[in-house]
Amino acid sequence: MKLPERASQPTMYFIGVTTHQSSIMKLFPLWAKELGLNNAVLKGIDIEIHAPREVYREVVSFIKNDPLSLGALVTTHKIDLYEAAKDLFDYLDPYAQLFGELSSISKKDGRLEGHAKDPISCGLAMEAFIPPDFWKEHGGEVFIMGAGGSARAIAAYLFDPKKEGNMPSKLYVSNRSTPRLYGMEEILRKINPHINAEYVHSPQPEINDQVLKRVKPYSLVVNATGLGKDRPGSPLTDNCEFPPHSLIWELNYRGDLKFIHQALAQKEKKNLKIEDGWIYFLHGWTQVIAQVFHIEIGKELFQRIEEISQDFRPPRLY
Repeated sequence: MKLPERASQPTMYFIGVTTHQSSIMKLFPLWAKELGLNNAVLKGIDIEIHAPREVYREVVSFIKNDPLSLGALVTTHKIDLYEAAKDLFDYLDPYAQLFGELSSISKKDGRLEGHAKDPISCGLAMEAFIPPDFWKEHGGEVFIMGAGGSARAIAAYLFDPKKEGNMPSKLYVSNRSTPRLYGMEEILRKINPHINAEYVHSPQPEINDQVLKRVKPYSLVVNATGLGKDRPGSPLTDNCEFPPHSLIWELNYRGDLKFIHQALAQKEKKNLKIEDGWIYFLHGWTQVIAQVFHIEIGKELFQRIEEISQDFRPPRLY
């Protein structure tokens, strides 16, 4: 990891793993023009997955102490960065504290602030492809592979007690390591103690295959592992069997997207509806940009951003 030089103009950072491969590097200048962010630039900071604690603290300290470094969007490292550097922030929003992660770093009135925007952006993304009364009408379940920041936000949105009567009948969560599973279980118990949930340690994809066989028809299956983007592969094997009439959500929009290819092989037979992470990507970025630059991006402005971005969308596979 190499820190950027001190900013000479208003600068936002993208803290990730392979930031140069993201469409945002080409999109940000177009968005900045549309949003009136004159002279603002975006720079990537690539950090290895589960980097040492000192690396995260060094990055946060740099942004905190550099006047023209206005903030950052954090992906992949949301939980690790929070755990390593939370004491460096002057303010952490309630979602960041509850979920133990943050996706947005910004400054306000001389304070360094951290926000968890995923509960908002994932909700907006799901509203775009999950029919309004899907759970009430079909009684399906949700199986989330991965227990990181996005997985926690998705589950929290779906099982919000306010949605009583229109939420999945059961939650399955799997992860390759157990600490993230325990952390997610603890968080969701605070949000909704009545969730019918099963947390599965799945160091091998065959275990996910076994869980998938038990998931009801008319369910939601989510790849929230990151596999298929920064790292190749899928959390499932090619022998997996998706539940019929279900929604298949790949949170990635770039990479080898093997999970989507596996779903496509069963799409017609199982009557699957497939969604990638493009709209989630747009909502995730616009939420953080609004926070960093202290602007409002309403529905009409978001639609213009979406239109501007279409030419940069990787070819849709489904």
